[in-house]
Amino acid sequence: MDLFEEIVRMRRAGQRAALATIVHTNGSIPSYESSRMLVREDGSILGTIGGGCVEADVWAAAKEIMTTETPRKLVFQLNNEAKYDNGLICGGSVEIFVEPILPQPVVYLFGGGHVATAVAKAAHAVGFGVGVIDDREAFVNIQRFPMAQELFSCYEDAFEKLQPNSSTYLVIVTRGHKEDMRVLAWAVRTQARYVGMIGSRRKVLSVYKALEKEGYHMEEFERVFAPMGLDIGALSPEEIAVSIVGELVAVRRNALAAAHKKLKLETRDAVTAP
Repeated sequence: MDLFEEIVRMRRAGQRAALATIVHTNGSIPSYESSRMLVREDGSILGTIGGGCVEADVWAAAKEIMTTETPRKLVFQLNNEAKYDNGLICGGSVEIFVEPILPQPVVYLFGGGHVATAVAKAAHAVGFGVGVIDDREAFVNIQRFPMAQELFSCYEDAFEKLQPNSSTYLVIVTRGHKEDMRVLAWAVRTQARYVGMIGSRRKVLSVYKALEKEGYHMEEFERVFAPMGLDIGALSPEEIAVSIVGELVAVRRNALAAAHKKLKLETRDAVTAP
């Protein structure tokens, strides 16, 4: 199996991996520069960088790098470390670059209004794939969203066909409470990396309470970013889009320190103002 063909297949399937490449050697090692090893999310590997303890250590680092999404260079002084003296290595040193292999993040916009068009442009500009769902055909077409990879004119059709994963971002910007609630009821029980809903704090709380009456638990909404977007005082659709996409990037890059307007559920009963 070709290693690069496997990388393409995994990215298309929404799967993660890490690629380890020997970038520099000195002295005697059991491999050569440019040797590569692909570590899949399930721990299986394709290719080799020489075997032995070095490969085992790189495998462990690769699993971590998939999660942090941060590349790392590992340096092994093989002739100075007793644990590598196992008959596989004669001495020398090796530098190995390990980088995450990630599928393209995709944001699905539920709603095709003014905010959605602005979010689609901004998200596309920073590398997100874009999908749009709206039950009004006039609001979901290639003329309105020329960058969209997928377009759905029926919510139920999207619910059935989409399979959100760790590279999926769900943005709820429909035209009303009823549609917001319908989409959130589906989204909150998916494996999406991000679920966000636009609206005032009062609106968010009312949607949560309505779903609670339908059998949902308030704890399920702790993962939801609502009100959605970084708190930058945004007013216009374009400014709101910057706020939302900034939050998407913060989640994508694991920038947990980014301030957002996520409703604190422990204070939900005290929320009285929008």
